[in-house]
Amino acid sequence: MAKMATREAYGRALVELGREDERVVVLDADLSKSTKTEYFAREFPHRFFNMGIAEQNLMGTAAGLALCGKVPFASSFAIFATGRAFEQVRNSIAYPRLNVKIAASHAGITVGEDGASHQSVEDIALMRALPNMTVIVPADAVETRQAVFAAARHEGPVYLRLGRMGVPVLYYEDYRFQIGKAHRLRRGRDATILACGYMVTLALEAARNLEAEGLSVGVLNVSTIKPLDRQAVVEAARETGALVTAEEHSIIGGLGSAVAEVLAEEYPVPLRRVGLRDTFGESGSPEELLAKYGLSVANIEKNVREVLLQK
Repeated sequence: MAKMATREAYGRALVELGREDERVVVLDADLSKSTKTEYFAREFPHRFFNMGIAEQNLMGTAAGLALCGKVPFASSFAIFATGRAFEQVRNSIAYPRLNVKIAASHAGITVGEDGASHQSVEDIALMRALPNMTVIVPADAVETRQAVFAAARHEGPVYLRLGRMGVPVLYYEDYRFQIGKAHRLRRGRDATILACGYMVTLALEAARNLEAEGLSVGVLNVSTIKPLDRQAVVEAARETGALVTAEEHSIIGGLGSAVAEVLAEEYPVPLRRVGLRDTFGESGSPEELLAKYGLSVANIEKNVREVLLQK
């Protein structure tokens, strides 16, 4: 199966988008080689702005460009885009509902050896809590490309979460991403796994393995965390009666929390959450870290078996 990092797909999509829409401008915090905005910079140097290691200024300038009718994509590592510049994102972008697209790469623990200081495991929670903010976590390169175009067409602030590591390409080019819509990859009778980002790949593998045990497990790609597809969550709860969420993020405030809120308010069923359990990451290879923190196929399978006992 072919692999491509979602940050790579983002960089390529930006160039396509830039050719179609002259309003698109790109800003970066001296990380264009890593965020892959360097592709846009080469083709459109007059529409690319390296703001240096000054993320607060990056967001403020993006807000100003949006007020001038541009469609700015502001890029940095997720830990800096959401952490260092949170006040500017909150007060200068989300509060006035400006048309800024924050595309943050190197999210989650698959950043690897850079360690806990660079592994953003709370960024979804921060962005999801902001009024007016749309939060998207694409599962593969195909979905990333479409999410970039969808974000550009969406009026208002968007947080696009991207990864460093190459991930399998799950979708064919005829796939159609829609903001606010979950995509069903497998139907099931016994339980449903709701996943985002790289964890969608692992969820599919877990579902296939559990099928060999006689279990019918569905898989939903919940690539839009906000606005969450509440209807899809409730339908999965009604159809299978047990849910497991999987995300490369803390279980606090991310996909698992969002799903739990819907279930509590609309259709309570047993739920298990796979993610980092109130902890920071550490330095190591992506594979080592995923295994240590339970972001694995085996742990998803374990949680499915456990949630079935609660039905």
